[in-house]
Amino acid sequence: MVSLSDIKQFFRGYIGINEPMAKYTSMRVGGPADYYLEPVDKMDLVEIILYLRNNKFPTLMLGRGSNLLVSDEGIRGAAINIEAALANVRMEGDLVVAEAGVTLAKFVDFCVQKGLAGAEMLAGIPGSMGGAIVMNAGAHGGEISDHLVEVEVLREGRLQSIKKEDAQFAYRRSGFGNDIVLGASFRLSEGNKEELLAKRRELILKRNASQPLHLPNSGSMFKNPPGNFAAKLIEQAGLKGKRVGNAQISEKHANFIVNLGGAKATDVFTLIDLARRTVHQNAGLLLELEVKLIGFPDETRKQVA
Repeated sequence: MVSLSDIKQFFRGYIGINEPMAKYTSMRVGGPADYYLEPVDKMDLVEIILYLRNNKFPTLMLGRGSNLLVSDEGIRGAAINIEAALANVRMEGDLVVAEAGVTLAKFVDFCVQKGLAGAEMLAGIPGSMGGAIVMNAGAHGGEISDHLVEVEVLREGRLQSIKKEDAQFAYRRSGFGNDIVLGASFRLSEGNKEELLAKRRELILKRNASQPLHLPNSGSMFKNPPGNFAAKLIEQAGLKGKRVGNAQISEKHANFIVNLGGAKATDVFTLIDLARRTVHQNAGLLLELEVKLIGFPDETRKQVA
């Protein structure tokens, strides 16, 4: 049994009750979490996770909240925000070590400033290191796992280091689904700092020109099918600009759903379901979600599985 008074005995961070998840997701939708927790450091984080898991209390790990769609009913359990607890990036010998709460923007900037090449292709991708590793985020033909050496995780109650070759990385997935990712180390090659700065700027400008970053969104909704592009398929299905409530399939990039202001998670889900069904009818392909659905009933999630 989870007890707030028990948690307060050892937990040093912020505790929120019935905290709306719309405040902590990039789509700016989502109902309340029973508990919202912000640990102050790694030990605080590990202790609260072990306590909650030992009591079989559901937990959701949050970074930037950029790859999530939380239901309007919210989360039964605890949402744990790791941004403050795991925010360090540093050099250890020839390795770049980044904790799970480090934003990808901060990670890219650190590597570029050190004249290290290989991370710049992540420029402009929202989100933090932990979520990026779990989903093996990438862009421009590269993935975050390309230069990864090992990942530190909390697995089965113990801190463990998992080598890249044991991490089961594939396109937009990894073997860390049941683990808590705490950080990772990377070995990057030497590069020219000025060239890296120029490349990062070029990629950010390209992303700003092609994606609706001025409106709340969760990034790419669907994974690209082999040899094709989800945005192209959705546009060919005639759904670009399609609106349900205050959610809209972006007029700028059809694989983005944007919040025009006050959208509900049900609006977003309706567009997800519509896009999948229409693309399947038109092209015979079933788009696979890249965004995780949180707090939705099993039968709802099975509609788009």
